[in-house]
Amino acid sequence: MLISAIDVSVSIIIPTVNESATLGETLARLDPTAEVIVTDGGSSDSTEETAAAFGVKFHSAGIKSRGVQMNQAAAMAHGDFLLFLHADTHLQGQSFKNFINILAADPDIVGGGFYRFFDSPSVFLKITSHLANLRSKYWGVFLGDQGIFVRKEIFSALQGFDENLPFGEDLDFSLRLRRLGRTAAIQPAVLTSARRFDRSGPLRQTLQDFFLSLQIIRANNNRS
Repeated sequence: MLISAIDVSVSIIIPTVNESATLGETLARLDPTAEVIVTDGGSSDSTEETAAAFGVKFHSAGIKSRGVQMNQAAAMAHGDFLLFLHADTHLQGQSFKNFINILAADPDIVGGGFYRFFDSPSVFLKITSHLANLRSKYWGVFLGDQGIFVRKEIFSALQGFDENLPFGEDLDFSLRLRRLGRTAAIQPAVLTSARRFDRSGPLRQTLQDFFLSLQIIRANNNRS
C-alpha cells in the first residue's frame, strides 16, 4: 500500500559520547517535522545542554555502546521510519525529503542509507568515498556514517543492532537488512567529519576499517 510523503513520520536517532563540538551543527540541519532523540553513552561535556538548546529529546543509555544506545532510543521512537545518524554527519540539501519520498513511494524498500563524502580535501578519501558509494548503490551495504534508515517494523523484525558486537554493529545490521528486501542509496550525499582519519592518517585508518569489516562480514555469514 502506497502512502503519501506527508503522512510519513520519522524518528532521527543520534548516538553520542562527548559530542558537544559537533552535535549542534548536525541538529541545526535536521527537518523540524522529525522526532529527534539524542541517545547518550555517558558524556562528560555539554552534549546534553546542546540537545536541550535545540529542544530535542535526550536519553541517557547508561552505557557507552552504540548498539545499546540506538536500540534503547528506537524502543522510545514514535516514527514509522528510523534514521540513525552520527553526531558528526550532516544532511545536505534535499537528502531528507528524497529519503522520505522514496520510502513512501516504494513499500518494497526496507531501508538503506545515503551516499557519503568527507569534509576533507584528501584525494585518497574522495576516492574511497566514491568506491563506498558504488558499494552502497550496487550491493546495498551501508555504514553508520552514511546515515542508515529502516522501516520501524523491519527494525523490530531484525531485533535491532547486535549489542554483543564491540564494533561494526552498523555493517552487521546493514548486511542483515538487505536480506529482507531492497535497499536504497539516497542522494545528495551526507557530509561526514574526517576527524578519525585526521588522527590516524587516511591510509592507516582505511586499512584498519577494511580488516575490521572483513571480520564482521565473516561473522555475519557464519550466522546466516
